[in-house]
Amino acid sequence: MAGAQESRYHPAPRPSVHLVLSYIAGMTIPLPTQRVLRAWLALLASIFSSPALLAQTDSNAPLAAATAKVAVLPVALYNAQANVQEASDSSWAALSTEVLTAKLQELLGPQLLAGKHVALVAASPQALATTGKQPCNVIVACARAVADSLKAPWVVMAKVSKTSNLIWLFTGQLIHAPTGTIILDDSTELKGPPEGMVRAGSRIFAERVARTVRRGGVTTNFPNTP
Repeated sequence: MAGAQESRYHPAPRPSVHLVLSYIAGMTIPLPTQRVLRAWLALLASIFSSPALLAQTDSNAPLAAATAKVAVLPVALYNAQANVQEASDSSWAALSTEVLTAKLQELLGPQLLAGKHVALVAASPQALATTGKQPCNVIVACARAVADSLKAPWVVMAKVSKTSNLIWLFTGQLIHAPTGTIILDDSTELKGPPEGMVRAGSRIFAERVARTVRRGGVTTNFPNTP
């Protein structure tokens, strides 16, 4: 429009960095008292020396060589609370022992200690003295004694438990014998015809054991990690 004056927006000037720094430099910031400093230092010390943090750090340290020996006890059977107990129930524990041992033999080779030699050690007076008249393959102290006699830092225990003919539970532990630490404590519910389920549960646990042993006892949640 004729005679109209052009309107322009003029933003307010921003304070320079020099002015901002000058303002901050002129502020009085109270320093923490000695009491507050001591409290902070105590808090930091408690955090970095906490058992949980130290245990987490230690859990990443190998407990044994990747080629260390592994003793395997026969798989135990538990059917005391099954709705039906049958004479054939023991065959599934025997099958689990066979599959578990065979898979570990395939994956670990000469590292594996199993079979008659381990059974003889488990039946020795020294081992049985730790069981309280229970079978050696269900008592951690006995399993550790067997591993110690065989100079193996690792020992494997497992159990198949019957609920019914179509529902079983496979449980397995990998134990660091010198310390008694349970590195793996797996539990798998097996639903379906027992032969296929027992085979699958035993094989999967064997793979987990071999992977963990090869990592020196360091566990991983990634199933494909070598």
